Amino acid sequence: MTPPETFQATVISARSVTPRVRELVFERDGAPFHFQSGQWVSVVIGDNVDAPGRMVSEASAGGQVRTGRPLRRSYSIASVPVVGGARFELVVTKVDGGVGSTWLHELQVGTKVEVKGPQGMFLRPVDVGPSLFVATGTGVAPFRGMIHDALAAGRTEPLWVLFGVRTLNDAMYREEFEALAAKHSNVRLLLSLSRPTDGWNGRTGYVQTHALELWNELKALGGVPHAYVCGVKKMLLEVREVLKTQGGADRKQLHLESYD
Repeated sequence: MTPPETFQATVISARSVTPRVRELVFERDGAPFHFQSGQWVSVVIGDNVDAPGRMVSEASAGGQVRTGRPLRRSYSIASVPVVGGARFELVVTKVDGGVGSTWLHELQVGTKVEVKGPQGMFLRPVDVGPSLFVATGTGVAPFRGMIHDALAAGRTEPLWVLFGVRTLNDAMYREEFEALAAKHSNVRLLLSLSRPTDGWNGRTGYVQTHALELWNELKALGGVPHAYVCGVKKMLLEVREVLKTQGGADRKQLHLESYD
Protein backbone atom coordinates (compact mmCIF):
# COMPACT_ATOMS: atom_id res chain seq x y z
CA MET A 1 0.00 0.00 0.00
CA THR A 2 1.42 3.38 -1.06
CA PRO A 3 1.87 5.80 1.89
CA PRO A 4 -0.69 8.64 1.90
CA GLU A 5 0.40 11.92 0.36
CA THR A 6 -0.25 15.47 1.54
CA PHE A 7 -1.41 17.70 -1.29
CA GLN A 8 -3.52 20.71 -2.20
CA ALA A 9 -6.95 20.39 -3.75
CA THR A 10 -9.44 22.94 -5.03
CA VAL A 11 -13.20 22.90 -4.49
CA ILE A 12 -14.71 22.78 -7.98
CA SER A 13 -18.36 22.30 -7.05
CA ALA A 14 -20.66 21.91 -4.06
CA ARG A 15 -24.30 21.00 -3.56
CA SER A 16 -26.71 19.85 -0.88
CA VAL A 17 -27.62 16.16 -1.20
CA THR A 18 -29.90 16.18 1.87
CA PRO A 19 -31.06 19.00 4.16
CA ARG A 20 -28.00 18.48 6.40
CA VAL A 21 -25.42 16.91 4.08
CA ARG A 22 -23.25 18.78 1.60
CA GLU A 23 -21.36 17.13 -1.24
CA LEU A 24 -18.02 18.71 -2.10
CA VAL A 25 -16.14 17.91 -5.30
CA PHE A 26 -12.38 18.50 -5.10
CA GLU A 27 -9.68 18.38 -7.74
CA ARG A 28 -6.09 17.70 -6.80
CA ASP A 29 -3.80 20.46 -7.98
CA GLY A 30 -1.24 19.45 -10.59
CA ALA A 31 -1.47 15.66 -10.44
CA PRO A 32 -3.90 12.73 -10.59
CA PHE A 33 -5.39 11.40 -7.37
CA HIS A 34 -5.29 7.62 -7.17
CA PHE A 35 -7.55 5.89 -4.64
CA GLN A 36 -9.61 2.76 -4.18
CA SER A 37 -13.29 2.59 -3.29
CA GLY A 38 -13.64 2.47 0.49
CA GLN A 39 -10.65 4.66 1.29
CA TRP A 40 -10.75 8.03 3.05
CA VAL A 41 -8.89 11.33 3.27
CA SER A 42 -8.28 13.86 6.03
CA VAL A 43 -8.78 17.57 5.42
CA VAL A 44 -7.03 20.37 7.29
CA ILE A 45 -9.62 22.72 8.74
CA GLY A 46 -8.51 26.29 8.12
CA ASP A 47 -9.14 29.40 6.06
CA ASN A 48 -7.10 28.21 3.04
CA VAL A 49 -3.73 26.68 2.25
CA ASP A 50 -2.01 30.07 2.31
CA ALA A 51 -3.14 30.85 5.85
CA PRO A 52 -2.54 28.87 9.04
CA GLY A 53 -5.21 26.27 9.70
CA ARG A 54 -6.97 26.09 13.02
CA MET A 55 -4.75 24.50 15.64
CA VAL A 56 -5.72 21.75 18.04
CA SER A 57 -6.08 22.93 21.63
CA GLU A 58 -5.74 20.62 24.59
CA ALA A 59 -6.90 21.25 28.13
CA SER A 60 -4.29 21.72 30.84
CA ALA A 61 -4.26 22.99 34.42
CA GLY A 62 -3.71 26.48 33.10
CA GLY A 63 -6.43 26.34 30.45
CA GLN A 64 -6.26 25.60 26.73
CA VAL A 65 -2.82 25.09 25.23
CA ARG A 66 -2.23 25.21 21.47
CA THR A 67 -0.34 22.11 20.40
CA GLY A 68 0.71 23.42 16.98
CA ARG A 69 -1.00 20.49 15.26
CA PRO A 70 -3.54 21.46 12.59
CA LEU A 71 -7.14 20.46 13.11
CA ARG A 72 -8.09 17.67 10.72
CA ARG A 73 -11.31 15.89 9.87
CA SER A 74 -11.54 12.55 8.04
CA TYR A 75 -14.15 11.55 5.45
CA SER A 76 -14.75 8.52 3.26
CA ILE A 77 -14.37 9.20 -0.43
CA ALA A 78 -17.83 9.15 -1.98
CA SER A 79 -16.87 9.04 -5.65
CA VAL A 80 -15.98 6.29 -8.11
CA PRO A 81 -12.27 5.91 -8.93
CA VAL A 82 -11.32 7.07 -12.43
CA VAL A 83 -7.97 6.04 -13.88
CA GLY A 84 -5.84 9.15 -14.26
CA GLY A 85 -8.50 11.35 -12.67
CA ALA A 86 -7.77 14.11 -10.20
CA ARG A 87 -11.25 14.59 -8.73
CA PHE A 88 -12.83 13.11 -5.64
CA GLU A 89 -16.03 13.74 -3.70
CA LEU A 90 -16.76 13.99 0.02
CA VAL A 91 -20.10 14.18 1.80
CA VAL A 92 -20.22 16.12 5.06
CA THR A 93 -23.01 16.14 7.63
CA LYS A 94 -23.55 19.51 9.31
CA VAL A 95 -23.05 18.94 13.05
CA ASP A 96 -24.46 21.61 15.37
CA GLY A 97 -21.45 23.32 16.93
CA GLY A 98 -19.03 21.22 14.88
CA VAL A 99 -16.01 23.29 13.86
CA GLY A 100 -14.96 21.04 11.00
CA SER A 101 -18.36 20.38 9.44
CA THR A 102 -19.38 24.04 9.73
CA TRP A 103 -16.21 25.16 7.98
CA LEU A 104 -16.62 22.61 5.21
CA HIS A 105 -20.28 23.57 4.71
CA GLU A 106 -19.19 27.17 4.21
CA LEU A 107 -16.39 26.45 1.73
CA GLN A 108 -16.75 28.32 -1.54
CA VAL A 109 -15.96 27.03 -5.01
CA GLY A 110 -12.35 27.89 -5.83
CA THR A 111 -11.09 27.48 -2.27
CA LYS A 112 -7.90 25.47 -1.85
CA VAL A 113 -7.50 23.02 1.03
CA GLU A 114 -4.79 20.72 2.33
CA VAL A 115 -5.63 17.03 2.06
CA LYS A 116 -3.86 13.86 3.17
CA GLY A 117 -4.66 10.54 1.57
CA PRO A 118 -5.80 8.17 0.41
CA GLN A 119 -5.88 6.12 3.59
CA GLY A 120 -7.69 3.06 4.91
CA MET A 121 -8.12 -0.65 4.19
CA PHE A 122 -11.92 -0.84 3.98
CA LEU A 123 -11.70 -2.38 0.53
CA ARG A 124 -13.84 -4.82 -1.45
CA PRO A 125 -12.33 -7.06 -4.17
CA VAL A 126 -14.70 -6.99 -7.14
CA ASP A 127 -14.87 -10.80 -7.21
CA VAL A 128 -15.54 -11.34 -3.50
CA GLY A 129 -19.07 -12.63 -4.10
CA PRO A 130 -22.57 -11.78 -2.82
CA SER A 131 -22.46 -8.68 -0.64
CA LEU A 132 -24.70 -6.95 1.86
CA PHE A 133 -23.82 -3.29 2.33
CA VAL A 134 -25.16 -1.84 5.58
CA ALA A 135 -24.97 1.90 6.15
CA THR A 136 -26.42 4.75 8.14
CA GLY A 137 -26.19 8.38 7.04
CA THR A 138 -23.00 9.29 5.19
CA GLY A 139 -21.76 5.75 5.82
CA VAL A 140 -23.21 4.94 2.40
CA ALA A 141 -20.45 6.99 0.75
CA PRO A 142 -17.86 4.24 0.19
CA PHE A 143 -20.48 1.88 -1.20
CA ARG A 144 -21.08 4.04 -4.28
CA GLY A 145 -17.64 3.23 -5.61
CA MET A 146 -17.71 -0.41 -4.54
CA ILE A 147 -20.95 -1.09 -6.39
CA HIS A 148 -19.95 0.84 -9.50
CA ASP A 149 -16.62 -1.03 -9.53
CA ALA A 150 -18.39 -4.40 -9.40
CA LEU A 151 -20.86 -3.50 -12.15
CA ALA A 152 -18.12 -2.09 -14.38
CA ALA A 153 -16.31 -5.43 -14.02
CA GLY A 154 -19.45 -7.26 -15.19
CA ARG A 155 -20.19 -8.87 -11.84
CA THR A 156 -23.67 -10.34 -11.44
CA GLU A 157 -23.71 -11.56 -7.84
CA PRO A 158 -26.17 -9.86 -5.43
CA LEU A 159 -25.20 -6.35 -4.32
CA TRP A 160 -27.72 -5.31 -1.70
CA VAL A 161 -27.67 -1.97 0.11
CA LEU A 162 -29.45 -1.73 3.47
CA PHE A 163 -29.52 2.01 4.15
CA GLY A 164 -30.80 3.47 7.40
CA VAL A 165 -31.84 7.12 7.59
CA ARG A 166 -34.30 9.19 9.61
CA THR A 167 -36.58 10.23 6.77
CA LEU A 168 -36.77 9.69 3.02
CA ASN A 169 -35.28 13.15 2.46
CA ASP A 170 -32.13 12.00 4.28
CA ALA A 171 -31.45 9.16 1.85
CA MET A 172 -28.59 10.63 -0.16
CA TYR A 173 -27.94 9.15 -3.61
CA ARG A 174 -31.29 7.34 -3.46
CA GLU A 175 -32.12 8.13 -7.07
CA GLU A 176 -28.70 6.90 -8.19
CA PHE A 177 -29.03 3.56 -6.37
CA GLU A 178 -32.60 3.15 -7.61
CA ALA A 179 -31.43 3.74 -11.18
CA LEU A 180 -28.72 1.10 -10.77
CA ALA A 181 -31.28 -1.33 -9.35
CA ALA A 182 -33.61 -0.70 -12.30
CA LYS A 183 -30.80 -1.44 -14.75
CA HIS A 184 -29.10 -4.32 -12.90
CA SER A 185 -31.20 -7.09 -11.38
CA ASN A 186 -28.47 -7.97 -8.87
CA VAL A 187 -28.62 -4.53 -7.22
CA ARG A 188 -31.18 -3.78 -4.49
CA LEU A 189 -31.68 -0.67 -2.37
CA LEU A 190 -33.45 -1.40 0.91
CA LEU A 191 -34.26 1.72 2.91
CA SER A 192 -35.19 1.68 6.58
CA LEU A 193 -36.59 4.88 8.09
CA SER A 194 -36.29 5.53 11.83
CA ARG A 195 -38.74 8.46 11.60
CA PRO A 196 -41.14 7.50 8.82
CA THR A 197 -43.93 9.76 7.72
CA ASP A 198 -47.49 8.70 6.99
CA GLY A 199 -47.71 6.72 3.80
CA TRP A 200 -44.32 5.02 4.08
CA ASN A 201 -44.77 1.28 3.48
CA GLY A 202 -41.14 0.19 3.56
CA ARG A 203 -38.88 -0.94 6.37
CA THR A 204 -38.79 1.06 9.59
CA GLY A 205 -36.49 1.20 12.58
CA TYR A 206 -32.76 0.67 12.79
CA VAL A 207 -30.80 -1.36 10.24
CA GLN A 208 -29.69 -3.72 13.02
CA THR A 209 -33.20 -5.18 13.07
CA HIS A 210 -33.14 -6.03 9.35
CA ALA A 211 -29.57 -7.15 8.71
CA LEU A 212 -30.06 -10.78 9.78
CA GLU A 213 -33.10 -11.31 7.56
CA LEU A 214 -31.24 -10.07 4.49
CA TRP A 215 -28.08 -11.97 5.41
CA ASN A 216 -30.01 -15.23 5.62
CA GLU A 217 -31.71 -14.46 2.32
CA LEU A 218 -28.32 -13.94 0.69
CA LYS A 219 -27.02 -17.21 2.13
CA ALA A 220 -30.01 -19.07 0.74
CA LEU A 221 -29.14 -17.88 -2.77
CA GLY A 222 -25.82 -19.72 -2.64
CA GLY A 223 -22.22 -18.63 -2.45
CA VAL A 224 -20.37 -17.17 0.52
CA PRO A 225 -21.77 -13.71 1.33
CA HIS A 226 -19.81 -10.82 2.78
CA ALA A 227 -21.12 -7.89 4.80
CA TYR A 228 -19.66 -4.39 4.49
CA VAL A 229 -20.87 -2.15 7.30
CA CYS A 230 -20.18 1.58 7.64
CA GLY A 231 -21.62 4.05 10.13
CA VAL A 232 -21.63 4.78 13.83
CA LYS A 233 -19.79 2.30 16.06
CA LYS A 234 -22.86 1.20 18.01
CA MET A 235 -24.59 0.09 14.83
CA LEU A 236 -21.47 -1.68 13.55
CA LEU A 237 -21.05 -3.70 16.71
CA GLU A 238 -24.70 -4.70 16.85
CA VAL A 239 -24.76 -5.79 13.20
CA ARG A 240 -21.54 -7.75 13.66
CA GLU A 241 -22.89 -9.47 16.75
CA VAL A 242 -26.19 -10.55 15.19
CA LEU A 243 -24.55 -11.80 11.99
CA LYS A 244 -21.95 -13.78 13.95
CA THR A 245 -24.18 -15.27 16.63
CA GLN A 246 -27.39 -15.80 14.66
CA GLY A 247 -26.27 -15.65 11.05
CA GLY A 248 -23.21 -17.90 11.33
CA ALA A 249 -20.93 -15.29 9.76
CA ASP A 250 -17.19 -15.86 10.02
CA ARG A 251 -14.92 -13.02 10.99
CA LYS A 252 -13.48 -12.95 7.48
CA GLN A 253 -16.94 -12.30 6.03
CA LEU A 254 -17.48 -9.12 8.07
CA HIS A 255 -15.87 -5.81 7.11
CA LEU A 256 -16.46 -2.78 9.33
CA GLU A 257 -15.68 0.94 9.09
CA SER A 258 -16.66 3.31 11.92
CA TYR A 259 -16.84 7.08 11.53
CA ASP A 260 -17.26 8.06 15.19
